[in-house]
This record gives sequence, C-alpha cells and structure tokens, in this order.
Amino acid sequence: MNLMMSMAAFALVASITPGPVNIVALSSGARFGFRASQRHVAGATLGFVLLLVLMGLGLHEVLQRWPALTQVVQWAGVAFLLYMAYKLAADNGQVQASESAQSPSMLYGAIMQWLNPKAWLACVAGMGAFVADGEARLVWQFAAIYLVICYVSVGCWAYAGTFLRGFLSNPAGMRLFNRAMALLLVVSAVCLVLPEMH
Repeated sequence: MNLMMSMAAFALVASITPGPVNIVALSSGARFGFRASQRHVAGATLGFVLLLVLMGLGLHEVLQRWPALTQVVQWAGVAFLLYMAYKLAADNGQVQASESAQSPSMLYGAIMQWLNPKAWLACVAGMGAFVADGEARLVWQFAAIYLVICYVSVGCWAYAGTFLRGFLSNPAGMRLFNRAMALLLVVSAVCLVLPEMH
C-alpha cells in the first residue's frame, strides 16, 4: 500500500505541475470549453501512459545505448512547442467555434507527450524509482495509477480554462490570453534548450 501511495504522489506531482501539455489544456478549456477539450486530455493521458509502459518494458535501455535519440526527441519537442506558440500567437481571438477552429485532437495530445521532454524525464525517473527491476506487474500497476491521476490532472487544467472563458468573451481579451499562453510555451522551450547550451 505504501508503494501505491508513493506512486500516486509521484504521478500527481509530475502530472499537475505546469508544463506544455497543461498550458494547452488550459488554453483549450478557455477557448473551446471543457467538453471539447476532453480529446486533448484523453490523448495526452493515453500518450503518456503508453510512453511510461514502454519505458518500463525496456525503452530506457535503448536510450542508454543511443543517447542521441534523447537529443532528437528534445529538439523535436522544442520545435513543436515553438510551432504551438506561433499558432496561439497568430490566433484571431474569435471565441465562437467555426469550421476552421477546433479544439486540439486526441492525436495532438498524444504527440505532445511524446515530444515533451518533461514527460520523458517523468517516465525515466518514475520507472527508475518504482520499477527498477522491470517487473511487469509493477509496470502495469504504476501505469494504471498514472492513467487515472494524469487524466484528472490534465482535466483540471482544462476545467480551470473554462472559468476564464467568461472573462475572455471578446476577441481582444482572447488574443491577449492566447499570446500569454504562447509566451509560456516559448519560455518552456527556452528552459529545455538552456541546459543544452552549457
């Protein structure tokens, strides 16, 4: 029971703290509402849990053999964050849904996790701490706990975004909010690059 509580605490801290996936969930909740944001929430959760399971079943050994793969993922993640920041900054702020404006998809949420260095670090650290011997039962137990906690955590960010919706009912307010979210994504990208510069 203590191990499960420790796993749950780790999952909560790693999932609910600010990061690119949660920033997009907040932005999606503010722009499209909670219900429409569930695709992103589900995709981000399933994408992360798949990565966690693969890491537990041996992907970390592949990364140790070919450390350049980790850098490729990191730089792809930075590029993806900058692309998302550009899309948010360029948004016209029109709140009403249209054919061209759709909430982030399930696939988008999953890809975000796979290109999110924070997710890779959480997987490596979590599996190292709780499933160092690679025991399959513990891998699946940790994944099940993470599935619930990650879904609720990312969902909380989308839900928080819906509270901002009333304040962002005009295009100027939404543009300002979108640009603030874009700036946060750029800051996230810069924080990922800075350690590489030293």
